[in-house]
Amino acid sequence: MSRKVAPYGAWASPITVDLLLNGAVTLTRGMPRWDGNDLYWTELRPTEAGRQVIVRRSPPPRSGGRGDAWGAGGAIADITPAGYNARTRVHEYGGGHYAVSGGTVWFANFDDQRLYLQERDADPVPITPEADVRHADMLVDPGRGRIFAVREDHTTGAAEAVNTLVALDWRGEREAITIAAGNDFYSSPKLSPDRNRLAWLTWNHPNMPWDGTELWVGELDAEGRATSARKVAGGSSESIYQPEWSPGGELYFVSDRNDWWNLYRVRGGGDEPVCRRAAEFGAPQWGFGMTSYSFLGAAEIVCVYSEAGGTKLGLIDAANGTLKQIELLYTTLSAVAVSGRRVALIAASPTLAERILIVDAGTGAQEVVKVSNPAHIDPGYFSIPQPIEFPTNGGVTAHAFYYPPKNKDYEAAPGEKSPLVVHCHGGPTSSTGPSFDLEYQYWTSRGFGIVDVNYGGSSGYGRAYRLRLNSNWGVVDVDDCINAARYLVEHGLVDGKRIAITGGSAGGFTTLVALTKRDFFNAGASHFGIGDLVTFIKETHKFESHYVDTLIGPYPERADLYRDRSAVNFADNLNCPVILFQGLEDKVVPPSQAEEFVAVCEKKKLPYAYLAFEGEQHGFRQAKNIRRSIEGELFFYSQIFDFATADDIEPVDIRNF
Repeated sequence: MSRKVAPYGAWASPITVDLLLNGAVTLTRGMPRWDGNDLYWTELRPTEAGRQVIVRRSPPPRSGGRGDAWGAGGAIADITPAGYNARTRVHEYGGGHYAVSGGTVWFANFDDQRLYLQERDADPVPITPEADVRHADMLVDPGRGRIFAVREDHTTGAAEAVNTLVALDWRGEREAITIAAGNDFYSSPKLSPDRNRLAWLTWNHPNMPWDGTELWVGELDAEGRATSARKVAGGSSESIYQPEWSPGGELYFVSDRNDWWNLYRVRGGGDEPVCRRAAEFGAPQWGFGMTSYSFLGAAEIVCVYSEAGGTKLGLIDAANGTLKQIELLYTTLSAVAVSGRRVALIAASPTLAERILIVDAGTGAQEVVKVSNPAHIDPGYFSIPQPIEFPTNGGVTAHAFYYPPKNKDYEAAPGEKSPLVVHCHGGPTSSTGPSFDLEYQYWTSRGFGIVDVNYGGSSGYGRAYRLRLNSNWGVVDVDDCINAARYLVEHGLVDGKRIAITGGSAGGFTTLVALTKRDFFNAGASHFGIGDLVTFIKETHKFESHYVDTLIGPYPERADLYRDRSAVNFADNLNCPVILFQGLEDKVVPPSQAEEFVAVCEKKKLPYAYLAFEGEQHGFRQAKNIRRSIEGELFFYSQIFDFATADDIEPVDIRNF
């Protein structure tokens, strides 16, 4: 069958926004947790106004006298009733929003930020007062009837919220006990097997948890009070991640002290490495409740670790540190939870949607429990990402994943090359990988190339690569995005005159700086991006209020750099159209950021479009707004790059164009 000839961008595709949304959920922060043989996780549902729902999979009925819960089947049921949204606002990014023990669930409700107790098949009951006092990273201690949690108190009248580590009564009947206080941030409470010790992480401004954290251990009394506490690892230039107690009572943790996030354990008066490897066994702690390893027994650890090209599942012999890979079809793995020999985790690949997966660590048997998007897509429309390494400024190498155009029904005219969308991820201390992304396939199946850039500062390549961005945000990231595009142009893969740049949050910052400080891109799209750094640090939330100290420099001492890296100050240099998308309830990047940029564009008659969404926070969660942002960006590019979309899309008003 011959293919139709049509311009890149104008190809008709079966990968529609409906396909992205209908029946789809987001499992990225699904936090799988075992409670006996019951498996719990969280689903973000765009079709339910973006609420998060806790779900339980109970084991199938026992048969054949086997007496185990392994095997396909089992009843899946929503736990979170209609009208509730299991999501905490601690650090605004949340995570660690629920805990479960003995069939009882405790969760933070988004609307009022109260903690609720929900006994099996019963209605939720609040256990914290009506006040702006938020909780996350909950850990149940059944013996004491306590829940250890991170508290973020917005009622003290202090200049910023006060964070502490507390022990709550699990029915809300006793006063909370403060375990640790005085530092700016806390996370990761972990109770020893004998229940006599509690480990946790803490850090202070201007550090973020991937810059420098400390690991502490406290001795607990019968009520759960810490009678003493001591620091056992970490500091201002060492990132500690995920403390865990072994079944025998040894404390393990992940540290990047040797450039890579590797596994260590506390022994005697110090600690020792467990498995040295040029690989990442941890990740930036943007949310609570993150897990990358767990114990299968006293002598064996199951873990996920990142190397070039993707993430792998492995088994570590705790005695000798040897690592054995468990072969899977998936390239993106996270959120490890263990029950016996069963390992639950979130898994995906370029062609397999994100899913809750159970792997038997002994036999290798696998069970898919829940798929985020059940749509079946013909491989003829699927673009497989290609890892690329390219030279960039300073004589170093940077990394990206390139998705070429792919549609079995279409081809372009001879000699035509595809437009390119350069995607810069958020964070900026984050990363992208070769994962299933139907939104990318939406673009590539219409004839776009996409390059997803892991610019300097991204995680997954060691601490030194992350440090490339320090003091150079708005420089290194922009250089790497431009050089990724140049690499593809030089290799004859894309059209050098039709290159757009897009990104959300910190990626939006990079987009706006690139469009106003460099003469390279032909269009750009900023999704809730930062345009004015001074406004950002004055208005943003506590967690990131000093993040820019590291990325740019201290303020006001380096006010010159803040001005130089703020795109709003150079908007009159804009030499191509830009579209901005913004949630009007965003507390991380407030709407004033987009509105200030829009005002300058309007005053100077520069080409722009602006779409603002009621009821959206940082990142769009509602189906109607996700649809409008995707289709609006496609329509915007169609006008700039002069092609007619095959889709019937509501037009976007591009002012001054």
